[in-house]
Amino acid sequence: RGLSMTVAPKAQVVELVSRVVPAVVPEDDVAIKAFSSTPSEWKGDMIIIPVYATPKPEGAEEGPNAELTGPAKELDGVLGGIISEMIGDASFKGSKGEKVSTFVPGGSAKRVALVGAGEKDKENSDTVEALGASIAGVALDAKVASVLVVSTGSQPDSQALSSGVLGKLYADDRFRTGDNVSKPVKLKSMEIEGATSDALDAAVKHARGVTSGVRLAKDLVGAPPNYLTPSSMAGVAEKISKDLGLSLTILEQEECEKLGMGSYLGVAQGAIEPPKFIHLTYKPKGEVKSKIALIGKGLTFDSGGYNLKAGAGSMIELMKFDMGGSAAVLGAAQAIGKLKPDNVQVDFIVAACENMLSDRAMRPGDILTASNGKTIEVLNTDAEGRLTLADALIYAEKLNPDKIVDLATLTGACIISLGNEYAGMWSDNDDLAAELLESSKDGGEKLWRMPLVESYKEELKSKIADLKNVGGRAGGSITAALFLKEFVTKTPWAHIDMAGPVWDAKAGGSTGYGVRTLVEFVAKQQ
Repeated sequence: RGLSMTVAPKAQVVELVSRVVPAVVPEDDVAIKAFSSTPSEWKGDMIIIPVYATPKPEGAEEGPNAELTGPAKELDGVLGGIISEMIGDASFKGSKGEKVSTFVPGGSAKRVALVGAGEKDKENSDTVEALGASIAGVALDAKVASVLVVSTGSQPDSQALSSGVLGKLYADDRFRTGDNVSKPVKLKSMEIEGATSDALDAAVKHARGVTSGVRLAKDLVGAPPNYLTPSSMAGVAEKISKDLGLSLTILEQEECEKLGMGSYLGVAQGAIEPPKFIHLTYKPKGEVKSKIALIGKGLTFDSGGYNLKAGAGSMIELMKFDMGGSAAVLGAAQAIGKLKPDNVQVDFIVAACENMLSDRAMRPGDILTASNGKTIEVLNTDAEGRLTLADALIYAEKLNPDKIVDLATLTGACIISLGNEYAGMWSDNDDLAAELLESSKDGGEKLWRMPLVESYKEELKSKIADLKNVGGRAGGSITAALFLKEFVTKTPWAHIDMAGPVWDAKAGGSTGYGVRTLVEFVAKQQ
């Protein structure tokens, strides 16, 4: 196209990256380790006891007070029954989210707290992670530096517990100043009574790797679009490459033109910010037995173009999160780079750009040509993500992967279908779909398989080109998936529409959705 786009100076990109990705994060300073002695011998600020609830008797309005067992009961005896008194005075049931604490006069630990763990027979990785977050929350509220977690005889899953603890430490203060900045985290040490050192160390290492990736995804999605540009996103990829040893290729606009990426560049042409096509690769040290390509939609801001997002409900002010798919992919790259799984090569691909309105932006009615030669009639410039993904999918398949998965905040129709907690998943391969569903369950993320209705492809037929970029109003998320399928020829492929769970409106921030599912998925390929 011969467009002359302004290239940000290297120093400016470095500055933007430093604001988007903090150099120091509090979870790196919190040690999680095993404690093998009896709890009464521990010296520190606070002992926290997760207590399970006794199931409510049939017909009763509420369950009985919680009971102490195991090491917690022994500690209660040493402390003269103070923990039992706490349970009685607070009518503590052990319900999820329940908390109570007290000072311990003259004790080796200054305070004792109880945290409700819910019913034991309903425990899973999600509830244990929530329990870890509750434990960390009690420690943060109490402003303590050292904590011992004492069991009631049953050890919750260390990896999920550690993930909950580390995840709770996240706070987004990058763009706050003065009194608006969160107070520094005082917590420096958390010891787990009864845990085995080797097993706990391995669990914590995994939890740190995944939490690091989730944090990065949250930071990327939450960053304002004047900070997270295609150039600074490429800068983040450079940082991952440098820090963790992943290989990196960044294709500039001219190189994308030579590859014929007219679909992707058609979206990018309305912006001052130049596009950046990002390709990171993780290779294991040993034999490569499988190759996976992960693709993330990378619209760092989506105005809608000439089909401008306008009016109530357009969410234009939140369109910084339209790169949620790329955040998940880059977050997964960081996590996998730290965890270093064996036998699997992973290619992480992002076609980063902005969709802006200008005198050179693509227009409704334009026809774009993708890098496989297919022509696309643009009926709606706000259906742009699929246009960028088309060329990314073509590029990925040329790498000869065994499987391709793309993630995107692609359609509002998926939110209408599944709400804000579930992502939709479409696949032409039942085995791949089953792997992703299992991975999402293991990662604690909600994913629902949706139908690829072949007859709906009629909606995408154009009278003057090979395809239209949108179908009719009905089944919009399905026709979007069918559009993407046109750009994968033979490789097992899945598409995840994460428009709903990318953002937590109540909390006012990103969820980091997708990272956990992708890490679990890659682990299954070893």
